[in-house]
Amino acid sequence: MNRLKEKYVKEIVPSLKEKYNYKSVMQVPKLEKVVVNIGVGDATQNSKLLEAAVAELEQITGAKPVITKAKKSIAGFKLREGQAIGCKVTLRGESMWTFVEKLIRISLPRVRDFRGVSSKAFDGRGNYTLGIKEQIIFPEIEYDNIVKSRGMDIVFVTTANTNEEAFDLLDGIGIPFRK
Repeated sequence: MNRLKEKYVKEIVPSLKEKYNYKSVMQVPKLEKVVVNIGVGDATQNSKLLEAAVAELEQITGAKPVITKAKKSIAGFKLREGQAIGCKVTLRGESMWTFVEKLIRISLPRVRDFRGVSSKAFDGRGNYTLGIKEQIIFPEIEYDNIVKSRGMDIVFVTTANTNEEAFDLLDGIGIPFRK
């Protein structure tokens, strides 16, 4: 079992159960999935950029990305409906815990001038979105092989009902929030 998941089961669940007076362990919020998304707007002109982003996302997460397509045509962006404009991976279970642990322990500390992540990026339903400016903070990415420096969104989907519960859950897991 993953160290982070073990910490969740042994420490976080009892402390949240006590703090919010849950009657059952099943009421305690848990991390449901983590979605990692890379938007490749330049893919409309150059399809090689999308292939590079897919390869990098696969290296980072260890799972095969799904290519996301445009829902609408937008003339100002030279975008047609159904055109490939990004890629995403949804992680659940063991691979999710492994990715979150790697993100907290290895990748985020490698960010320049890192002071913690914002605690304001909750959506009101207990989900948290973290934006990363460059993919080179991940140890799997080799700087010399990068086609273009890209950012990504990492969405933590929890079963929490409020932002406060989700914050306590993610803080307990070890997400380094800015003080």
